[in-house]
Amino acid sequence: MSSDCEVLSTVLLDHGWRRSGCFLYKPEMEGTCCPSYTIRLKATDFYPSKGQARVYKKMQRFLDDTTSVKKFESSKQKENFCRGLLKISGNDSITKMTALSTKESSASTCENMCNENDILHSLANIINNAVSKHFVSYTAHLPKAVVKKVTCQAKKKLAEISEDLIYTSSIAFQIAAAIRRSQSTDETVKSQESELLDLNATTIAEKLSCLVKEHELPSQLLIKACNGHLNFFSAKKQKNSEFINSKEIMQASRGNRGNTKRICSTDSNAVLPQKRRKLEIRMNRSSFDQEEFALYRRYQIKVHDDKPEKVTVGSYKRFLVDTPIVFVPPVSGDNTIPPCGFGSFHQQYLIDGKLVAVGVVDVLPRCLSSKYLFWDPDFAFLSLGKYSALQEINWVKETQNHCPSLQYYYLGYYIHSCSKMRYKAAYRPSELLCPLRYQWVPFEVASPLLDGNPYVILSDYLAVKDCAMSPKLPNPVENLGPDLHDSFPMEDLSDEDEEEDEEVGFHYEDSDAGVEDKSNLAASDALNVADSRAYDVGDIVLDVNGSRVKFKDIEKVFGPLERRIVSKIESQLQRYVEVVGSELAGRMVYSLG
Repeated sequence: MSSDCEVLSTVLLDHGWRRSGCFLYKPEMEGTCCPSYTIRLKATDFYPSKGQARVYKKMQRFLDDTTSVKKFESSKQKENFCRGLLKISGNDSITKMTALSTKESSASTCENMCNENDILHSLANIINNAVSKHFVSYTAHLPKAVVKKVTCQAKKKLAEISEDLIYTSSIAFQIAAAIRRSQSTDETVKSQESELLDLNATTIAEKLSCLVKEHELPSQLLIKACNGHLNFFSAKKQKNSEFINSKEIMQASRGNRGNTKRICSTDSNAVLPQKRRKLEIRMNRSSFDQEEFALYRRYQIKVHDDKPEKVTVGSYKRFLVDTPIVFVPPVSGDNTIPPCGFGSFHQQYLIDGKLVAVGVVDVLPRCLSSKYLFWDPDFAFLSLGKYSALQEINWVKETQNHCPSLQYYYLGYYIHSCSKMRYKAAYRPSELLCPLRYQWVPFEVASPLLDGNPYVILSDYLAVKDCAMSPKLPNPVENLGPDLHDSFPMEDLSDEDEEEDEEVGFHYEDSDAGVEDKSNLAASDALNVADSRAYDVGDIVLDVNGSRVKFKDIEKVFGPLERRIVSKIESQLQRYVEVVGSELAGRMVYSLG
C-alpha cells in the first residue's frame, strides 16, 4: 500500500482538504461566508430514494429503447405534442394544461404533459374531423366520437393488447349502427346500398385510421384499427413495427396499387429483433485523452458558458489530469489493493461506443473520492450527474469484495446555504466532517444546526444532544420529515448543478449570522490553539533555502535568531498543525520559502 495514498485518504480528506489537479486546498471555515463541510457516505449503508431509483429506470428505458436520442430526450417535443394536439382539435387554451404525476409506464408521455381530459377531447375532435371528411353525406346523422383511456385492468384481461396502448374509441361501431338505421329512410343511403355493404365497423375503423395517420395525428402517437376499435399507442416503443408496416405498404403498393385502402391498416405480426443500446463503463488511469478533452470543452462552453478561448488543453490538464497521487498497481492475490489499483482515474461512460460522460475520481485505501464530472450536453436528459454518483457508490460496494478497507464514497464539499448542494445530502445516510475536531457527524444531526448558523462545531452536539440544551435545538427527524427525498427533490435539479467544483462564489445572505457566530469562533480558536500547542512543533522538518532541518535545531544550524522571528515561525507551525493534523505535520516538510 502506498504511504502517499494512505496519507491523502486518512489525513488530508479527513481534515477537510480537497485537491484540484496538483493543487490541494482547504477553506477557512471560521471566516468564510459559506462554510464548506466535507461530506461522505458509507456505501454499504446507502439506500436510494424514489427519485434516485427513477434515474436508474430512466437510463434502463433509454438502453432498452430503439428510438433516436433526440426523440427520446426532447422535452420540448413532448410539450409541442400537447400544444399541437390542442391546436388540431380547435382548442387553443394552453393554460388548461396541467402536469400529471409521473407514471412508471412506457405510455406516460401524454399523461405527464397535459391534462387527461384535454387529451381525450382533442383526440375525439381529430376523429370527428376525419369522419366529417369521409362520410360527407351522413355527417348530420352520425354520432360524435368518444375516446377513453385504457386502464391497466383492461390490459390484463386482454393479453394480446400491447402495454403501449393508451387510448381507444369504439366510434366505428356507432357509425355502422347509425348508417344501418338510416338505410330504411335515407334515399341517399339507399342509392349507395352496394357500397354500404362494406361499411361494417372493421372497415370504417380502417378508413378512419388511414385518414388520421395521413393528415392529423401527431408523431408521438400511433393509431391502429383493431376489430373495429381505433387504438392509440405510444410511438416510443412501436417504431420497429411501424417501420415494418411502412415497408410492407411500399412493397404491396408496387404490386397492387388498387388495394391501398386495405393495405393502409394492415398490421404485421413480424417483429425485427431490437438492438439494445450498450452502456460501457471503463476505469482508466488519469492521462490526457483528446476525445475526453473535446467532450470537456463542449461541456464547459455549453453548460457553464465558459469562453472558448479559456478552455485550453493546459487548463484542462492542470485541473483534471495532473495529480500528486502515485499510482499503486494491483497485485495478484493481494486483497488490500483493488483490481484497478490506487491512484487517480477517469471513469468513462460510453453508449454504443460513444463517450457521453467522464467522472474524475481518486481511488484510495478507504474511499473513492469524486472530483468532477463532465458529460455530453446532448445526453442531459439522462441525468448523468446523478446516475454517475449512483454508479460510483455501487463501484465502492462491489470493490469491497476485493479490498475490504475501501468503504466510503466522498462527495466533496457541502454548503448548507447553497440550494445547488442539497442533492448531495439526498445520498443517505451521509455524514459531515466537524471543522474543529474532525469527527464525523450524521447529517440528520447536523442539518437543523446549520439551519440556524452556517458555521457550527458539529462534534459538540454529539455529546450534548441528550442533555438539557438539546430541547432548544430542532428535532433532526421532525425537521427532515418522513422522507429526505421530499425535503431535497432530486428531479428539480439539473445536472449542471451537480458539479462539486462549482462550489465557490455563493454568499450567505443572513445578515445576523456573523453576530451569533462569534462565540463559536472564539471557542474554535481556543480549542485549535490548545490542540496545536499540545503537539511538539520542534520536531517539524523545515525547508530553509534548500536545507532540511528540524525546527528545534534551527538555531544550531543557522546560529542565533531574533526572538520575534522564532516566535513568528512557531506561530506559523502551530497553525500548520491545526490545518493538516499532527500526523501529517510530522510526515511533511514545511517550507519557509
